[in-house]
Amino acid sequence: MNRVTETVKHLIIINVIMFIGTMAVGGGTLFYDWFALHFPKNEAFQPWQILTHMFMHGGFMHIGFNMLALWMFGSPVEQQFGTKKFLFFYISSGLGAALLMLGYYYYQYSSGMSALTGAGFAPTETLETLRSGYAMYDSRWTQVLDPDQLGKFVSVFNGTMVGASGAIMGVLVAFGMLYPESKLMMIFLPIPIKAKYFIPGIIALDFISAVTGQSFFSPSNTAYVAHIGGALTGFLIMWYWKKTQFNKNRWD
Repeated sequence: MNRVTETVKHLIIINVIMFIGTMAVGGGTLFYDWFALHFPKNEAFQPWQILTHMFMHGGFMHIGFNMLALWMFGSPVEQQFGTKKFLFFYISSGLGAALLMLGYYYYQYSSGMSALTGAGFAPTETLETLRSGYAMYDSRWTQVLDPDQLGKFVSVFNGTMVGASGAIMGVLVAFGMLYPESKLMMIFLPIPIKAKYFIPGIIALDFISAVTGQSFFSPSNTAYVAHIGGALTGFLIMWYWKKTQFNKNRWD
């Protein structure tokens, strides 16, 4: 059994404290208002949410699976990187996940806004309707946007993003590049598969889910684009460090 490393242990503790706070304070609403990542056009958005959303979770299974993965893969990666380098890598992967997800949200938001603006709706009026909470029931909008486009437009504006999954996907990529011959198994598919095949397979499934909207092993509200963003950021950092032969001792 892997020994939990110091940084991973502290990250798990912070996540658990935030989860307990979410459950205990205001029925979860206050913590979500403060710390979950809101869409930047929404009045509830605050700059610190780009960081704090990584320590928020939506339920026991969500935090349970994420913390299990952080312990399993984060500890051996930290042993290779050292404390400061690992923390930089972890936070960077989480930020990369958030930025790609926000970019995707902006695309969906801009598509809806452009269609409504083209139909004669003023942007200020559209924002007021979105903020009212009754946008889904505005019969004028249903004449411009199809149900799927309308649903995405409204959910992007009013939705929140939480979870350490993006950062953990980066760590998973690092693990696969550091320990490619290690054998891993999925809970629902107990067949040993080498990390160099297993991890790209997981990323490929996330990509397919992001494109098709079809979930395989995760809940339907999973932010698959964020997973891809975290994995891509982790890969780019690992590629750069390998190319420059970045020595972990410079960070310790």
